[in-house]
Amino acid sequence: MADLTRSSDAESYAAALLVGQRTRLRALQESDLPVLDRWWQHVDTTTLQRDAVVPQPAGSAVDQFRRWSANDPASPDVGFSVVDLTDEQLVGHVTLWGATWRTRTAELGVIIGDEHRGRGLGTDALRVLLRLAFDDLGLHRVELRTPAYNDAALAAYRRVGFAEEGRRREVTFHAGHWHDEVLMSVLDHEWAARDS
Repeated sequence: MADLTRSSDAESYAAALLVGQRTRLRALQESDLPVLDRWWQHVDTTTLQRDAVVPQPAGSAVDQFRRWSANDPASPDVGFSVVDLTDEQLVGHVTLWGATWRTRTAELGVIIGDEHRGRGLGTDALRVLLRLAFDDLGLHRVELRTPAYNDAALAAYRRVGFAEEGRRREVTFHAGHWHDEVLMSVLDHEWAARDS
């Protein structure tokens, strides 16, 4: 954690807060919406995001991304577009939602475009979002749920410090079979221990 003793310390902290080693989190731009909507609607990845493979019309996720990215100071929920530091290209979106002031807990949501997966960009963006969650938003806990067959996501979540808490048994139905949903979380003191 930064020690803010001068205004220049505060400015340096703020400038670096949303920047990782490979990605940067920034406010949603209108030009991001068609790309994010296309990724959300991509039929191949539907089973990683939703309960049913039911194609939706183009544009149907636009309002969802706007809500996730409103960053209203009256709400603890935040959402950001993720860009690659090398070329500022949009690679995904991350959000923390459902936070309450009392429990200081939020749920994590992330989508990385198909063509940007497997390059460590999602893992880096998750680290940046967790740093924001714990060092600036004052959250105590960040949690998530994902299907047990989402092995790539589970590996990325473990790399950034999430621990499996349990499973909702046979709650997702795809390919004619029931599948478990994995519940994971990371706590502020666990993050601080990893980050020190």
